[in-house]
Amino acid sequence: MLELSNRIISLIESSRTRVANYVNSTMVFTYFEVGKLIIEEFQNGEERAKYGDNLLNSISIDLKSKGLKGFSVQNLERMRNFYLTYSNSSNELRNSGLFQKSSTLLRISEKDEKTIKILPLSWSHYLFLLRIENELERQFYEVESFSNHWTLKELERQYNSGLFERIALSKNKDEIKKLVSEGQLIENSKDIFKEPYVLEFLGLQEKEIYSETDFETAIINEIEKFMLELGKGFFFGGRQVRFTFDEDHYRVDLVFYNRLLQCFVLIDLKIGKLTHQDIGQMQMYVNYYDRFIKSETENKTIGIILCKDKKQTIVEITLPENNTQIFASKYQTILPSKDAFKNLLNEYDS
Repeated sequence: MLELSNRIISLIESSRTRVANYVNSTMVFTYFEVGKLIIEEFQNGEERAKYGDNLLNSISIDLKSKGLKGFSVQNLERMRNFYLTYSNSSNELRNSGLFQKSSTLLRISEKDEKTIKILPLSWSHYLFLLRIENELERQFYEVESFSNHWTLKELERQYNSGLFERIALSKNKDEIKKLVSEGQLIENSKDIFKEPYVLEFLGLQEKEIYSETDFETAIINEIEKFMLELGKGFFFGGRQVRFTFDEDHYRVDLVFYNRLLQCFVLIDLKIGKLTHQDIGQMQMYVNYYDRFIKSETENKTIGIILCKDKKQTIVEITLPENNTQIFASKYQTILPSKDAFKNLLNEYDS
């Protein structure tokens, strides 16, 4: 009897979710069509009518007189911008042939241009995305929001932390195109690496002095947010995970497993300057997991050292040239300046 009740509850919740998604998609589609009517019918295809805001004001007054809410001049302007942005994106994507898997939230079917497929993001998501002027960057956050089921708050946080720039800095131009169309793909060990990791949600910036234990505890207290910052496919395996070798005991600060890469990911935390001894210690941890913990079907273990300060030359000279297993990355406890990341990305592209 209890099992039947649980199945019924699951069915009801699933149905509610589908209804909510349908209602949301219908609402967003309606706003898109309202914007289209304003542009194509009332403005004869021009982006701004000669009588400008008077048109929107007249429409708003008329709709309010019919008892329709949510159609203020400001909202009508947003709908118009929504149509302008995504109708142009759809056409550009179709004509460019770059994106087989369209990252455009409103995708016009090649067979029937009147059919528009809407991905279930909220109107609030779209309003935030409209503020992103760089189309490639906007498309990236569209894909990530959908595939990772980001709330609006999480979308804002990832944007403000410069996620696109941080990932793009490690990729060439062709890889960036793929990043935009498909989001962040986890296909090899380097795909999970970021520089830096942004950990403002830990609240450590409020402390003048903190220890590695404080650092680790703060991560455990915010483990869900920390895993979102790590990226896709992570499962938490434990903190201070002990193993014994030649009668000596060792502890790995944090152990994760990545189901996409099918491997263990070990994380060591350092609040000071990174040394070659730290890298050597991580090398030993990784070797132990590869030789004694992982199964034959699993891929090689990855080790990440999160440090406050590092010299890249120390990392390069300590690790082999073909290293694909051990990475050292800075972390910061405050949100970075997006302008700084954009400047770095522009320098990288030039």
